[in-house]
Amino acid sequence: MLFVHAHPDDESINNGATMAKYAAQGTRITLVTCTRGELGEIIPPRFAHLAADREGRLGEHREAELAAAMKELGVDDHRFLGEPGEYRDSGMMGTEGNELPESFWRADVDEAAGRLADVIREVRPRIVVTYNEIGGYGHPDHIQAHRVALRAVDLVEGTEHAVDRVYFNLMPRSVMAAALDSLRAAGDGTEFSVPASVQDVAVVVEDDSLVSAAVAAEEFAQAKAAAMRAHATQITVDEPFYALSDNVGMAVLGTEYYRQARGDLPDPGAPVRTDLFAGLAG
Repeated sequence: MLFVHAHPDDESINNGATMAKYAAQGTRITLVTCTRGELGEIIPPRFAHLAADREGRLGEHREAELAAAMKELGVDDHRFLGEPGEYRDSGMMGTEGNELPESFWRADVDEAAGRLADVIREVRPRIVVTYNEIGGYGHPDHIQAHRVALRAVDLVEGTEHAVDRVYFNLMPRSVMAAALDSLRAAGDGTEFSVPASVQDVAVVVEDDSLVSAAVAAEEFAQAKAAAMRAHATQITVDEPFYALSDNVGMAVLGTEYYRQARGDLPDPGAPVRTDLFAGLAG
């Protein structure tokens, strides 16, 4: 399995339980992170000295955080797209970071996809996981990761290295609603703020009918939380919740959800898979 993410921490938030579960089963897991997250918003004051600058101090620190998180998930093969820091964090949409020539948002998609295709040829994943067409919530690096991942899959199509399936991360509407109910029920038990409704969360939720697979990995929720905690500059974990720089509470999910985008697409109304490999021969 190959996971393609934009910044360190995205992998643990979106796929931490899935990665830990399959790694424990002996599946070869490869993570490609496209940038070092140099423009991430720092939460703890003790890390304020790493604030985004042109020297990449935050990027180096987040690289170490990523390595620590992967140890928690049992993932040995994690790498950056190109050399570490070659593609720079672009910042949120409409910010100055988007204009930097070395930003990932400005990268040539075909060139970046060619590098990712080389990884695919090397590790030969049957499954690729990345973001949907809006990158989950509109971050330019997430959108670019989506474009690069799909282009790389195209580049190996029809060869012995072809990928069987591509899945997008997905947050079902009912799951988000239930998570918000849990956060409200916690009351003073958490200092995280509670969105008024599903429409007020940063992550774009999707209809439950779009779920192709749900990987139940509750037994790895603790490993996921530990991996998220390793990304200390970006995530505050207070189980069973966590928050990013906006302090909006979210649940640490042990079940993670996916929409299949390429390969043997399931028929409308087909049962939701519990295994991303379900039905694949060999």
